[in-house]
Amino acid sequence: MVMWVFGYGSLIWKQGFPFDECLPGFITGYRRVFYQGSTDHRGTPEFPGRTVTLEPADGEVCWGVAYKITKEKDKKDALDYLEVREKQYDKKVYLDLFTDPNASEPAVSGMLVYIASSDKKSNKNYLGPAPLEDIAKQIIKSEGPSGPNRDYLFHLEKALLQLGFEDKHVMDLANEVRRILSGSTEWPAAADAS
Repeated sequence: MVMWVFGYGSLIWKQGFPFDECLPGFITGYRRVFYQGSTDHRGTPEFPGRTVTLEPADGEVCWGVAYKITKEKDKKDALDYLEVREKQYDKKVYLDLFTDPNASEPAVSGMLVYIASSDKKSNKNYLGPAPLEDIAKQIIKSEGPSGPNRDYLFHLEKALLQLGFEDKHVMDLANEVRRILSGSTEWPAAADAS
C-alpha cells in the first residue's frame, strides 16, 4: 500500500524523510495562511514565530508537493519523523491532489495532510488572523531552533515560485517583510532575495 504525504509549507523544500517520487499539485477547498504559532522551530514559547496552516475556503486551491512513499520501513520512518516535526499540528486529514486545473478526477487520492486547526483547546499555538503588517513584524522578530522566521517565509515564497505557483498571501507577506526590513518599497525579486 502506497502512502502519500502533502507538503504545503517547509515540506516543499525540506522533506527530512525518504520518498520515491514527488508530484507538484494542489488541493481544493483550502487556502494557505500564516496563522499557526511556532514555538519549536521558527520561534520560542516566549516569542512564537508564524508558520503556515490550511484554512477551509470554498473555491480556493492550495498548491504544494505530494510525496510518494512505498517501502514499509520508509513509511514508518516518515510517520515517526513527521509526528515529531508536525507535533504542533493537531489535525490529520486525507485529501485529494490535482495536477491539472481542468481535471475532474484527482491524480492522487487520500494523501495525508497535517493541519493546525483554529481550535484553541487542541491547538494552543494557534495565532489566527492579524493585519498583514503585524504578521510581518512578528515574523521579522521571531527566531527559533530551525532559524529565523523570515527565512521560512522567503524559502516558501521561493519554492512556490520555482514550482510556478504564486500564492498571494505568501507573496504579500514576503513583500511586506522586505518593505519593513529595507525601509523602502523597492526590493529584489523573490528569486534573488533568499
